[in-house]
Amino acid sequence: MDSRRARICCLDLDTFFVSVERIFDPSLIGQPVVVGAMPGNRGVVTAASYEVRAFGVRSGISMTEAVRLAPNAIYVPTRDGAYAQYSKQVRAIIERYSPVVRPASIDEFYIDFEGCERLYRQPTDTDGDATIARVVTEIRAAIQTELGLPASAGIGTSHTIAKIASGRAKPAGTLMIRTGEERAFLAPLSVRKYPGIGPVAEKRLHEAGIHTLDQLMTAIDQPGSKRFGPLAACVRRVLRPVGAAEWREERPAFREFDPDGRTVGSISNERTFMADVHDQQQVHNQLRALAERVSWRARRRDVCARTVTLKLRYADFQTLTRSRTIAPTDTEADIMRTVFELYAQAHTRSVAIRLLGVGLSNFAQAERQLQLSFDGRPRAKISSAVDSVRSQFGYQAIRLGAVADRREGRRGDD
Repeated sequence: MDSRRARICCLDLDTFFVSVERIFDPSLIGQPVVVGAMPGNRGVVTAASYEVRAFGVRSGISMTEAVRLAPNAIYVPTRDGAYAQYSKQVRAIIERYSPVVRPASIDEFYIDFEGCERLYRQPTDTDGDATIARVVTEIRAAIQTELGLPASAGIGTSHTIAKIASGRAKPAGTLMIRTGEERAFLAPLSVRKYPGIGPVAEKRLHEAGIHTLDQLMTAIDQPGSKRFGPLAACVRRVLRPVGAAEWREERPAFREFDPDGRTVGSISNERTFMADVHDQQQVHNQLRALAERVSWRARRRDVCARTVTLKLRYADFQTLTRSRTIAPTDTEADIMRTVFELYAQAHTRSVAIRLLGVGLSNFAQAERQLQLSFDGRPRAKISSAVDSVRSQFGYQAIRLGAVADRREGRRGDD
């Protein structure tokens, strides 16, 4: 078998949260729908239907901005528990067709079909690629028929190609990029379409006169060129022939790149409270949850942070940021300890808290050293075990413990 055949699929559920809400309320079908915080409350857009995106509404923007852009849209609050349950049902359907399924998020799955084409080959299939394309279309149809959820899928020789193809297949389509078609497929796309190229890297590439992936690939191919560091290596990896064992191990957790070869930007997560918070246990639980998430994201990028930053916003909108440089780390214990120390220094007022944020920056390539926790268990092994569970079942499958919020009778982390 050709080791470089299109056998990796990225299946992405279209406007997943909106689609689930439409199952519960069919009157939302075809309407401009925004899922997230309700108008007048703090928070951001969790999901936006294609109909409302025409007005500029996107996931992640503030609800205030969404209402300004689309005042006549239908605003729906998030529904606890329902989305994860539907995600599990989607995975169960996918696993009927392939034993190798890796969730990238609650609404995105990578599927490895190597060796499966012989199981599903039909006389009408012209080759193995046609077999896989047909099976993926059947999976999408099963998800739509059984659950009422639309999905798009990209198929390619790598996770990167499959992910980009899934985006181009939206809404509700299947796009296969066959062996040898990768470069022609990528060429006309803007550099921002390549996973890992964020706004900072995009700006630097534009300053260098590089706007399309064709221009980027041409620059990388120049004899003796050493520009773009790890970005160049990843692009070459996507385009060159590799063995099956190598490309099957390609990680779908895409890193962000600097055109000069450094991992750039920062990793951060914030939480705006629905009501201003005085209770310090609730604050500490939230800081713990934020530190846990950024630590996990750092390990997915295979980097360690030298700088940890705390963001604190009081109810009167005074905003403070405090940072500390430490030995490079990606472990929850190190980051959490630093965050708590920064908070103890920054929290000097009796005013309630509106927002908390934790960020990592000043990255170094991860160097795995064994660090022992207070109870003698290797931290690296604990983190690896936790990450392994999340890679199979999603981030929410396993979380650090938090002290119960006595006032609200619930856990203080999100």
